Amino acid sequence: MNIKDIIEKKLSEVILNVYQLKDIKLEIQENKTEFEGDFTIVTFPLVKQLKKNPESIGVELGEALTEQTELFESFNVVKGFLNVKVKNELFVDNFRSVHDGFSTIDKKNSTVMVEYSSPNTNKPLHLGHIRNNLLGFSVAQILKEAGYDVIKTQIINDRGIHICKSMLAWEKFGNGQTPETTNTKGDKFVGNYYVEFDKNYKKEISELVAQGETEEQAKKDAPVMKEAQKMLLDWENGDETVRNLWAEMNSWVYKGFNETYKRLGVDFDQVQYESNTYILGKDLIQAGLDKGVLYQKEDGSVWCDLTDEGLDQKLLLRSDGTSVYMTQDLGTAVERFKQNDIQKLIYTVGNEQDYHFQVLFKILKKLGYEWADQLFHLSYGMVELPEGKMKSREGTVVDADDLMQEMYETAKSKAQELGKLETLSDEEKEASYETVGLGALKYFMLKVDPKKKMLFNPAESIDFNGNTGPFIQYTYARIQSLLSKAEFNYKETNDVTLNQFEKELIMQLANFKTVVARSAETLSPALVANYVYDLVKSYNSFYQNNPILNQDDENIKQIRLNLSDLTAKTIRKSLKLLGIGTVNRM
Repeated sequence: MNIKDIIEKKLSEVILNVYQLKDIKLEIQENKTEFEGDFTIVTFPLVKQLKKNPESIGVELGEALTEQTELFESFNVVKGFLNVKVKNELFVDNFRSVHDGFSTIDKKNSTVMVEYSSPNTNKPLHLGHIRNNLLGFSVAQILKEAGYDVIKTQIINDRGIHICKSMLAWEKFGNGQTPETTNTKGDKFVGNYYVEFDKNYKKEISELVAQGETEEQAKKDAPVMKEAQKMLLDWENGDETVRNLWAEMNSWVYKGFNETYKRLGVDFDQVQYESNTYILGKDLIQAGLDKGVLYQKEDGSVWCDLTDEGLDQKLLLRSDGTSVYMTQDLGTAVERFKQNDIQKLIYTVGNEQDYHFQVLFKILKKLGYEWADQLFHLSYGMVELPEGKMKSREGTVVDADDLMQEMYETAKSKAQELGKLETLSDEEKEASYETVGLGALKYFMLKVDPKKKMLFNPAESIDFNGNTGPFIQYTYARIQSLLSKAEFNYKETNDVTLNQFEKELIMQLANFKTVVARSAETLSPALVANYVYDLVKSYNSFYQNNPILNQDDENIKQIRLNLSDLTAKTIRKSLKLLGIGTVNRM
């Protein structure tokens, strides 16, 4: 419990004793004014109920708090604001309890499944996937730290018309080439054929339009699209040649994905494949028809009427019997709850799919699944570049691997410019460049509230000053150097009078678990990111204003080293929750 919480609890007791008022919560702020006191209590909400002026309420409360509790040394009242000075021992005791409880986690006995990544096997991962992966992975880490059991999962979109487009293009233009023969990463190799399909498709549309067809009709009549649609039907009918090609091309992609995931530092406990789950969805649809929850049109297509929910009518099965995304998502959700003892399922998917998830959750509820209330769409904004949106069909995307390499190169050139790693081995230097470069990327992505769309600027993200990953990593490295020089060992200290910088740092450290809990509740890693930045700023103020190694008083020196050590541990843990590593030298 932090000091603010302790004051809040005591304040409620005193208000009940003095005024016989229950459930009154007054705002408590850290005192940033020139008036003496560590905290300011805002008394104005009591004015109306007590029909007294705020100054007299402030004095009455201040006297009661100092008489009825052991928390405060003194108080003063300024225009109804009650400033209280907390006893020194309370800060020392609070620091000790935060230090002792740092590694403990209160288990929630509840399991949450977090889905993220969920790529298509027709193209490599790009900048948008990076935000998705980092967000999902970080949310999973934060939920674990908050006491939940977590299952990290992804469903791979490994079938459908988009996959057939890459397959058909390779069949037509690949000349038997493979990732090995062309020395190309598997996911990029397959992605090139997706772009190739689109080029040929557009060319055929232009030719048909030139012959007098409308563009809409030309899109349907283009031979290459008809072939892709036939390939999809052949796949669903189990055609051996199509299935073999599909399995081989997907294996190239998975190998490439795994390399990207490894470098990005994300992983999964389970992997599902749409090729297995879309059939489950079809079974559900039959059950829905039997219950009268769904209905069938004359052409054989199956729909769900959600107009009573303020939504529209949703197609679930095409007239030719093929499934749509919704069909597969229904089957996947049911399978996940059947196979796992989970209490909540979080989908990390961009906000362009908001409507899709509204519909999915409503249909599952209509089908009678009570756990549909425990489904949550972690909707996040798109990532844009200074030059605008990305388009994968046209090959104008920021490739995830290229971006990670660019961040590594930038970190390397910055480090060489500063020249502080010269005594490290080449292997240690490489590890440092990677940790700092990817740390910059991850922190820049995660410090923004997930709901907001964001503009990614690589150069800005790797700045060693301001609200950036490298700035935070640098403070951690500085503390490691300090502790190493001091040959630090933790020892408890007594009879130390703390100054304002030490008190502020203790209050920041005591807030860590509260921030983690709030971040888990709101599914926003941005709270952890901005917390650790504030902690680092607070530590830097403390460091600049308090001598440590050349402090003569051993007790004062020890408490400052203790504070530095817990700050470093808190920085490290906070960054770990964001999937970011630390280095001891920068």
